[in-house]
Amino acid sequence: MLRVVALALVLVACGKSDPRAAAASGSGEAGGPARADGPEVAADDQSRFDQERQPELLMRALGLKPGMTVADVGAGTGLLTVHIARAVFPGGHVVATDINPSVLEYLHARMEAAGFDTVVEPRVVQPAEPGLEADHYDLILLSQVDHYFDDRVAWLTKAAPALKATGRLAINNRMQHRAAAMAAAGSVGFQLVTEVNDLPGQFVAIFQRGPAPGRAPTPKGTP
Repeated sequence: MLRVVALALVLVACGKSDPRAAAASGSGEAGGPARADGPEVAADDQSRFDQERQPELLMRALGLKPGMTVADVGAGTGLLTVHIARAVFPGGHVVATDINPSVLEYLHARMEAAGFDTVVEPRVVQPAEPGLEADHYDLILLSQVDHYFDDRVAWLTKAAPALKATGRLAINNRMQHRAAAMAAAGSVGFQLVTEVNDLPGQFVAIFQRGPAPGRAPTPKGTP
């Protein structure tokens, strides 16, 4: 309890919100400078993020293409979302979710500045709810966010129906979270398609939906 209080005091002193509020986002950022007429997008934030996180390597691993529909879960201020939007443009759509409405204001401002405001849809969700439409997404991306879930298995169980039949789940995180992420995805019935470890200290695991846990796949030609 004392550690939680101490963390809260440090966050307040630094001007940052609770990490769960930003859901560790693809950005890992909880907000940015504000002004009276709305959020202000800082270019140096993007440059610093791109240098530290090397999003071009993640985009390559994900294999995104124009026209795809992607859910960027825990998108935060959109530092990663802008790369996703660029990868699926033209014709694509990105639903950027977060539990904090304030950070999504910055995300929207960032998308406007980049010219992707018609591509990206900010969406406020509840912490334990994916908030995604069924049978709609080519890819659901969890980038450095799944370790914030109170129950990974429960969240993934709710999110699985949102994928199209050919849709994929991608989990990107630091290596210390790999075992828990893999176990949770497997218990929900996701099957690992490929894993990329080009990002220093991180993994990128790509899954597809398999048969429901405990149920054997139906042989071809069987009614």
